[in-house]
Amino acid sequence: MPYPTYQQLLERTDAPPGSSWHLFPDQPERGMANFAGPEEVRRAAREVREGRAFNLDHALDAFDPPMSRARGIPRHRITAKHDQARDDVLEEFFLQANTQVDGLRHRRASGHGFYNGVPDHEITPRSPRLGVQLWAETPLAGRGLLIDVEGFLRDRATPLDHVNGPALDPGLLDQALAAQGCRVDPGDLILVHTGWARWYLTTGPGPRAEVRAARRATGFVQSRDLAAWCWDHRIALLATDTFAVEVLPVAPGSDFHDSAPEDDGMMHQELIAKLGLPLGELWNLTALATDCRSTGHWSSLLTVKPLNLTGGVGSPANATALR
Repeated sequence: MPYPTYQQLLERTDAPPGSSWHLFPDQPERGMANFAGPEEVRRAAREVREGRAFNLDHALDAFDPPMSRARGIPRHRITAKHDQARDDVLEEFFLQANTQVDGLRHRRASGHGFYNGVPDHEITPRSPRLGVQLWAETPLAGRGLLIDVEGFLRDRATPLDHVNGPALDPGLLDQALAAQGCRVDPGDLILVHTGWARWYLTTGPGPRAEVRAARRATGFVQSRDLAAWCWDHRIALLATDTFAVEVLPVAPGSDFHDSAPEDDGMMHQELIAKLGLPLGELWNLTALATDCRSTGHWSSLLTVKPLNLTGGVGSPANATALR
């Protein structure tokens, strides 16, 4: 079916402006994940050429201390009923503290509600509405296209200074794609490599403490241009190796200061609650980016299998790229 442009979404009067509410009748609560269907999976299978698999998740205890002061690393406890057996449990396991996918119940659209108008009283544990199990029962799969923003800017002798948490212009996506000789196809799962996660994990304790205290992180500027880029390209997922996809603190010129006052103008409400876009944060893209650069092959068969947790707000990504 033909879908409206993002500009047409902004002109909607039957739903929140800028939203894709009710445009996916077959599986309405999967949001833009619907763009990656059977044909896109079949096409993506042709990207497997050498039989190599890349893990895109960091270890569950990698970010210690984590950027988010409200989320810590899980405590792993091993138990035994007798000396011939072992069991284990994770305590204080925050599902969005590490490599993650934000589900569609992670944010409301201020003044409108959760995606597709799902009422607040249905956003509870074990209620299936907008839960991450919808992306586990039918996993996200398709062509994963890596956009190497870090490599593109380094080649231009303008490397990212992650200590200062630069705001990335959405135009960098098209510039980097042109440099790679790539284009986005409908249903693609987009992976944006900035080098931020690797920097955070390998930098000294002083710079890490500085950015953590300031909650300062590299990311995309809060702009309708990014929302338009995602929707008009019909992507099924946007994942980055940054803390929040978008720059923090929020850019002073955010397009969303009025529509997202509770979040000081963050873009999460526009991308998640209005567009229904699966967002990935803190992905482990270093090895994949290195391989893409060395081979000149920027795409893969990507699978994303969140926890099958009914009513989950978010989940570890459990993402694998096959090449």
